[in-house]
This record gives sequence, C-alpha cells and structure tokens, in this order.
Amino acid sequence: MTASKLGGVARPGTALALQGGGAHGAFAWGVLDRLLEDDLRLDAICGVSSGAILATMLVQGLMRGGPEGARIEMRRLWQRVAQAYALSPLQSGPLERWLWGWDLSNSLIWQGLETAMRLFSPAQLNPLGLNPLRAVLDDLIDRSLLTHPTAPRLTVAATDVETGRAVLFGNAAIDTEVLLASSCLPFVFPAIEIGGRAYWDGGYSGNPPLEPLLTPIPPAELILIRAQPERRPGVPTTPAEIMNRLNEIACHNVLASELAALPGSVRLTSYDADQALLDLPISSKFNGQAEFLSSLFRAGRAAAARPLARPPTVAAAE
Repeated sequence: MTASKLGGVARPGTALALQGGGAHGAFAWGVLDRLLEDDLRLDAICGVSSGAILATMLVQGLMRGGPEGARIEMRRLWQRVAQAYALSPLQSGPLERWLWGWDLSNSLIWQGLETAMRLFSPAQLNPLGLNPLRAVLDDLIDRSLLTHPTAPRLTVAATDVETGRAVLFGNAAIDTEVLLASSCLPFVFPAIEIGGRAYWDGGYSGNPPLEPLLTPIPPAELILIRAQPERRPGVPTTPAEIMNRLNEIACHNVLASELAALPGSVRLTSYDADQALLDLPISSKFNGQAEFLSSLFRAGRAAAARPLARPPTVAAAE
C-alpha cells in the first residue's frame, strides 16, 4: 500500500495491532496467514503478550522472505510452542477431550495448579522464574532482522509493575526478556526485571496500546486482531474464571477508549475472535496442544476470508 502525505510528512499505509491471549493467539496467526496470501504490507505493528511474540516472528519473516517468509516464520513459532507443550503434564487425553473438549479445568493437574496459584505467590511456586517459552524464544529470535533498516516499526508493550503504565520497546530493544515481560502472567511467573524495573503482561495497561501506531502520523488503515472475546454469556463462578473475565473487561475498556478517540481519517478493520473463543474457558489459554492450536488457526483463516463491512475512509489532505 502506498503512503500518502500529511503536512509534507509520509503517512504510514497500514498499521497492525495484535492482542494477547496466550494460546488463543493462534487465532491471530490464522488471520494473518490468510491476509498475507493477499500480499499484506505493513508499516507499523504493536503487540502485547502472545501478540507481541507473533508480531516479532511476523517482522522477522517479512525480512527473510516477504509475506511467504512471514507465514513460514509464524508457523515455526506455533510448531515450537506445540513441541514444548508436548512435555507438559497439563494435557487432555482422548476421553477427557471427548467429555470436555478443550476445557482443561476438569483435569486434576489444572485444579491443583489453580489451587496453588491462590495459596502461593509465583516467587514461592517458581523461585527460579523458569519459563518454557525462554528456550523457544532464544532459539527463534534474530535481532539482526528486527533491526534491519527496512523492517516495519515494531512496538512491544509491557506493564511497569510500580507505575501501572505501559512501557514501549522498539525494534532495537526487543529480545527474549522483553517478550517474556510482555507476556508475564503475575499469578504464574515472577515479574521480569529489565533495567532495574519490574514488568508484567502488557495487556494490563493496553491490549494492545494504539498510541505507538498513531504517532507521529496516523496510518491510513489500522488492522486490529483480537485474541480475546469481547462478550461472554453467563456469569463466571470459579475464582479463576471470575479473574479472567475481570481482566478481559478491563483490557477491552482500555482499548475501547482508544478506539473511540481514533482519528476519522483512519480506516479501522477489526477481526474479532468472539465466535471462535466464546465458549473457551481460561484453561484453554494454557493449552498448547497442536490440534487445539490448529483449530484456532483455521478459525482465524476463516474469519479473515469473510467479507468485512468497513466504514468509508475520510480523505486525508495531500
């Protein structure tokens, strides 16, 4: 997409915002895989949590081999996630899958983990800060590609624990620690320290924040891919489900405020995950089984293939 000019300054063509949602991020992978088939071109990307990791692989792939390279790189990421999860005891057997689908909450291991998270802090449960994603990211990240002069502008957001504000990391700063900080769930992992500051999941301060995509010049188009349902039927009853819904509401309210303030010259295209994720409980966010990830990937591709109703674009001054 060619860029226009505002006040003599080149205007970005397309910006991409990626929500976080753990394993549910495979839905966003499917959406992007389908859009890249149509030669999607991106000027700026912002992501949090699993959205930040996916965005990093997307940028690396674009630098390695254009849209097709990005599809390959994203697939590598989710394959590695599934391989790492294959060693986890938190798995559904054939009978459990037949009875409860992708809901892990009936597993005795999940129930024990849920109880432990209520009784003990991450520092007690995981004093060494062990995270299976660390080895995966160390092996996948190529910072020379992220900092290439032609790479899209990439922003990863994490939440500063003390201030509660989003801290933005650009291409040159993004590494394994930054991505772990952006996806750090405070009930599971100790806070990630970078430069003497402690960070939690970026979704708490914006899921994702749109400000880095709108400055200094708003793009012509903003693509938003959600990895969390905006609406859920019924009332949650377990502590984990209640906390999950509270987090979803808080994250969506922050994003809704930013969307309401979106300049009229920006065309918004939103791919919503409600249909695919509506009946999935919080436990499924921790489900890295290859078959489950593939089902979300297919749902994302289907969502991207459906025609979207888009509001007319307000013409920008040349």
